[in-house]
Amino acid sequence: MAAKARVQKRLYYKIGEACKALGIQPYVLRYWETEFPALTPSKSRSGQRVYSEKELEIIRRIKTLLYDEGYTIAGAKKKLEGELASGSLGEPEGEEPEEEREAAPEPPAPKAAPAAPAKPPKPRAAAPVPEPEAPSGVDTDAGERVQRLLSGIEEALQEAREILTLLGPKSP
Repeated sequence: MAAKARVQKRLYYKIGEACKALGIQPYVLRYWETEFPALTPSKSRSGQRVYSEKELEIIRRIKTLLYDEGYTIAGAKKKLEGELASGSLGEPEGEEPEEEREAAPEPPAPKAAPAAPAKPPKPRAAAPVPEPEAPSGVDTDAGERVQRLLSGIEEALQEAREILTLLGPKSP
């Protein structure tokens, strides 16, 4: 049997159908319902959420604001409320100033490593790790595993110290 090439328009869509059509997970959609007052699906007689075409358009706009345009939940909520009030859901109104956008803050740019430190700092001597004593009645294999773990930690600390010396002193 051949599958239908296009989806028929219907009056209402169940949550699974809406999520499949929009490419989101149901838990995301349920969360958005709590955050966006404009998104209030009605419920069927059996208690399932059902979404109209208008609600699907609102969900598409929320997804675009959050995923494509980089708005935070709060910023997307303000933007969506403004669009619904003006009746221009998703229509470009001209560029918006960055202050109103409320996008998530960008992470700081990584610092460039210094070319070569004049004199690498002297690595500190590692503090000796006391050998744990196995109490009587304790599995000796567990004691060996603890020893291997401690020696692995010591090696990792030594490697971290070597990397720090290669990076050079911290700049203020």
